Amino acid sequence: MNLKYSVGLDVSSKKINACISVIDEKQKVVTKSSTVISNTLKGFSSLEEWILKHTKETIPVVICMEATGIYHENCAYYLYGKAFEVSIILPNKAKKYLEAIGLKSKNDSIDAKGLSQMGAEQCLELWEPMGTFFYELRLLTRQHQNVTELKTVIKNQKDALSFAMHHLDSVTNQLEQTISLFETQLKELDKEIKSHLRSNKEVYDKAENILKMKGLGVLTLSTVLAETNGFTLFTNYKQLVSYAGYDVVEAQSGKRVGKTKISKRGNSRIRRALHMPSLVVIQCKVKPFKDLFDRTYEKHGVKMKSYVAVQKKILTMIYHLWKKNEAYDAIYHLNIQEEEQKITSRECGFEEDKMQKNSPNINIEATQGKHPVNNRKKLPLGVTNI
Repeated sequence: MNLKYSVGLDVSSKKINACISVIDEKQKVVTKSSTVISNTLKGFSSLEEWILKHTKETIPVVICMEATGIYHENCAYYLYGKAFEVSIILPNKAKKYLEAIGLKSKNDSIDAKGLSQMGAEQCLELWEPMGTFFYELRLLTRQHQNVTELKTVIKNQKDALSFAMHHLDSVTNQLEQTISLFETQLKELDKEIKSHLRSNKEVYDKAENILKMKGLGVLTLSTVLAETNGFTLFTNYKQLVSYAGYDVVEAQSGKRVGKTKISKRGNSRIRRALHMPSLVVIQCKVKPFKDLFDRTYEKHGVKMKSYVAVQKKILTMIYHLWKKNEAYDAIYHLNIQEEEQKITSRECGFEEDKMQKNSPNINIEATQGKHPVNNRKKLPLGVTNI
């Protein structure tokens, strides 16, 4: 008796390799069919017909694909709109799975087959599309980051030329003009981001409340909201911490107890956006964050570790204010619930070796890279691996 169909899609810019597999009650996975279609609307229609041809209506079907930049988005939206259950897998997790089942070679057809087996064997969390408002906000904030990076590259080139043996004014002038162009674009993007926030009154009101936190800017808050879809699918701050890569991992085996650290397996754009605010809130001596910085720095004496602890606290504070729809008040938020307020050095992954040796049986739960979703339908078989 067959329990579930799984369609694995390996998506590239021009084509999609597809493979459909089925798993039976003995957990045996059998490949039913494979095909290649174009990454176009016409190709998506052909893919839908192919799936319906090789599946039965009474048995669940799940679509499993990797997150490949933006190339997978149109296909995912199309299949979601046709009421298919879609799971989007992080590339590193798909890679580790394919290695675990013994696939040594790598090409598009092999990847599609491996993804179909992964979807058949496991109960993967279902993907839901991002709202239009936050999707557009994400386009703006990511473009801001891209232009900033390009400006830094050109500025470094200009600075390096100042130490060269020979100088050429035409080259220097071009670099200066390029830097000026990027600065103009950044100012325009700043205006567009603010205008986009104002276009949604509910979002703008919440943003104004959060921005009362000294040291936090519009760009940082917009980046966090855009990358998390306005915290729509998060039910607690631990999921958010994991999604941003601030969750703790440990290295322990037998008598050996290694250092704990943050995983960094999450959304790096959020961590990047929170770097500067963590410096500013300490410089401005914002009390809740300054107290945390001083407490952790006193234990390990490494400033950057304490700054990362502050970043994590800023993120959880933004989440708390957004969900509660409250304005930031430094005095009031000194007395927030202990689990959201008292972030120790161990919780941030920065415990001293000596402390670890005195407590060898530490249990640290980490759900790396997990972005929670609201499952529309429970599948009958498998164990969630994310």
